[in-house]
Amino acid sequence: MVPARPEGKRPRGSSSRYSALLRYLGVRALLIIPTTWILVTLVFFLMRVIGDPISAAMGGRLSPQQIQERKEAAGLNRPILTQYWEYLSGLLKGDFGRSQDNRAISDVIVTYGAATLELVFWSLIVAFAVGVPLGRYAATKRDSARDVSLRLFAILVYAAPVFFVGLLLKLIFSVKLGWLPVAGRASTNVELQLQHVSPKTNIMIVDAILYGDTSYIVDVLKHAVLPAIALGLLTAGVFLRLVRINLIQTLRSGYVEAARARGLSDRVVTGRHAFRNALIPVVTVMGMQIAMMLGGAVLTETTFEWKGLGYQLASYLQSRDFVAVQGIVAFIAIVVAVMSFLVDLIVALIDPRVRF
Repeated sequence: MVPARPEGKRPRGSSSRYSALLRYLGVRALLIIPTTWILVTLVFFLMRVIGDPISAAMGGRLSPQQIQERKEAAGLNRPILTQYWEYLSGLLKGDFGRSQDNRAISDVIVTYGAATLELVFWSLIVAFAVGVPLGRYAATKRDSARDVSLRLFAILVYAAPVFFVGLLLKLIFSVKLGWLPVAGRASTNVELQLQHVSPKTNIMIVDAILYGDTSYIVDVLKHAVLPAIALGLLTAGVFLRLVRINLIQTLRSGYVEAARARGLSDRVVTGRHAFRNALIPVVTVMGMQIAMMLGGAVLTETTFEWKGLGYQLASYLQSRDFVAVQGIVAFIAIVVAVMSFLVDLIVALIDPRVRF
């Protein structure tokens, strides 16, 4: 008789893998620090290449003496390394600087970051809903006319500028057909009413749900459709090609051939055995795609007047408020680094092929 293993104890192999996983994730977490440091350092010095932010923003509107006074008050007359150290110290405290109108960038991030988060969420839904099923269909119809058409579609939506797609969607569905709103996150009266909701999240769909009016929820969803499609199609093209090529490779693997030899239908083999493994690369690149979405959000939010971080960033660039630009870009860099770690975590948990 084999003696029973005491309760609460893992097998030696399981314990070893658990420890290796913790070490792997620990290393990945520590890598966030140098990655973020490099990104924010590049942002800081690139912003200084154009000159000091006060002169860039206020040149021609203030006298030289007033500009010097503002530079002195902002500490821009101090040595560049001193400014850099104060910049890093402020970031560690959550201080991303202040805009020219003396507004804390951290407040701007809290207020408008929720709108960008909401847009990225809707866009990811579009990307998955379009890219994943079409990629699966293209793989099952490999080298057919439908497969070629879908590959061309993937290249087209990936290569097309986001603002062009957005303007085209507005022309067709808003101006021509009148089905959907032209711009904004909600109708004016809805936005005004949702200002009074408590607790206010600044995520429009959540605020509409908390308000409890179905017509408000529908209005918010209608405003989200076109921006989400414009930004989501960019990533849908990537997902389509990734799912297609990985599903084709998976269908050639030995365990899939063994499943077919047992008499399972192609539909069962594809859905139950091959498709899940083909989705792993999609999760792997998701962090990079979210970073691309944050970049695309600048154009999307400007095109649809979706007042998020991208919209504010474009506004600050136009007014040459480079301290505000620096703060928002630094925040986005930190988000990208954290997202990269979260993707590593998810992949490590779902992909048995990952070695620690």
